[in-house]
Amino acid sequence: MKKIIEGKGIRISCKPPAAKKEEPEDDDELFVNAMKEVREIKEFRNIPLQRRKEIALPGKTSADNEAIKTLEEIITGQRAVHLPDTQEYVEWINRNYRGVNIKKLHEGRFSVQDSLDLHGMSVEEAKSEVEYFIKNSLLKGLHCIKIIHGRGLRSPKGPVLKNSLLKWLSGRYRKFIIGFVTARQCDGGLGALYILLK
Repeated sequence: MKKIIEGKGIRISCKPPAAKKEEPEDDDELFVNAMKEVREIKEFRNIPLQRRKEIALPGKTSADNEAIKTLEEIITGQRAVHLPDTQEYVEWINRNYRGVNIKKLHEGRFSVQDSLDLHGMSVEEAKSEVEYFIKNSLLKGLHCIKIIHGRGLRSPKGPVLKNSLLKWLSGRYRKFIIGFVTARQCDGGLGALYILLK
């Protein structure tokens, strides 16, 4: 191969040509060199901003617009959340007392005579406290009590106390209870229950 290349008069050099030593450019020089050919487009200096027209989505109704307006009012504090419309709202009535209007209980038309706060308790502690509280309330002849269970928002397992309490009230203690419902916002809201005793 060497003979062929030499026969054609091509010189072979074993050493590559020495590269010029250049000082590395700093960021400012790099930017200036990169922007040398860039020119300003004067027509783009004052482009008027045009607001996009709202496009009506297919199937969007006035009810959708009303729902969005309601949500905006709730977010800005102009309207209170209607608790029965939330997924956390609870309402239960003993089947033997179907004639009782449980909504009146939620509206606060029954005077709360005693309350129990379960915050900070384990499930076992809460179970013991609830049992004592309900038995004691029945012995005192109370008809409307409140249990604050919290919402379990900081719990990785969700509302553990709330779920346990609902199970106890609708199961083990149902023979003593007419019904229970989520409390009003001023009484603990989604983190508390009004309980109507027999």
